[in-house]
Amino acid sequence: MKVFMIGEAANYKDKLAAFLTTPCDIVPLPREAAHSPNFDSAIGPDDVVISLRFSRKDMTVPNFRLLHVPGAGLDGIDMASLPAGCHVCNVFEHEIPIAEFVLAAMLNWEIRLDALRASFATDTWSDTYRARVPHGEVHGKTLGLIGFGRIGRTIAQRARAFGMRILAVDQFAGNADGLADAVLPPDRLPEALTQADFLVIACPLTEQTQGLIGAAELAAMKPTGVLVNVSRAPIVDEAALYDALSRQAIGGAVLDVWYGYPAGAEDRVRPSRFRFEDLPNAVCTPHSSAWTTQLPERRYAFIARNIDRLAAGEPLLNVVRTPSPEPRPGLQEMSLP
Repeated sequence: MKVFMIGEAANYKDKLAAFLTTPCDIVPLPREAAHSPNFDSAIGPDDVVISLRFSRKDMTVPNFRLLHVPGAGLDGIDMASLPAGCHVCNVFEHEIPIAEFVLAAMLNWEIRLDALRASFATDTWSDTYRARVPHGEVHGKTLGLIGFGRIGRTIAQRARAFGMRILAVDQFAGNADGLADAVLPPDRLPEALTQADFLVIACPLTEQTQGLIGAAELAAMKPTGVLVNVSRAPIVDEAALYDALSRQAIGGAVLDVWYGYPAGAEDRVRPSRFRFEDLPNAVCTPHSSAWTTQLPERRYAFIARNIDRLAAGEPLLNVVRTPSPEPRPGLQEMSLP
């Protein structure tokens, strides 16, 4: 069995090897291999591909047994261009750092620690002390969560400890443990928008959620409301968000996810058509909310366990697509012997 690690995943070749018990050849491939057939001839029917992205325009793909996404999001995977006999699995483990990032963002928005630090100086201490400006609290604020899955619930657990009121919007999630004050169906999204002091996007990007937050939804938010996006940028309409922030129609935004990403090692792309970072009420970060030193350890330990399970014929974990019972015409012939 060979394991092909594409693009960013290849940086963790040694980490995966340390966790695997199944003998494997681990082969790093460049980012381009996610979309180009130029590397496909090496991939065989018993092999594993690890990649955040995968697509083939001409549909001439080799058979392989497992595509393991080294993250939770599946919007970079073109399921239609995968071989019929391929399992697809994903991995989580990022809900902890994302929740910490969201809480840090909300706390910093209220407390403004950087501004407080900048205001302090020995020479002006007396005047600064007498002119102190009160800052806010997250206690008692309403947190709106669009999505109440692993990330949303982990955020809610921590927000509850800070005394926040929690409204979640989710089509499928329940609230048996009472973690949220209310879980609303999608058609009641306007109720969450009008009440939320902080609106956190924590749902996956799908056909139904693309552009979910547009001009009308932003207009329904409190003028002091803050949007926090740690999921996928296109869930929020790009132009509508820039317009709302520019006009200060909402209080602000914390943006960790973007509308454009480099696909190749030499790509130079803009994160957005608009320079959000120039707006005083936008906090822009480089898709780093989950990117901790501990995250790869947990993720590649999980992926290694799944590869070991595959080799042993055991059920896989986090399966998001099982093989089709019948192979698609044209793919059987392309399998390597």
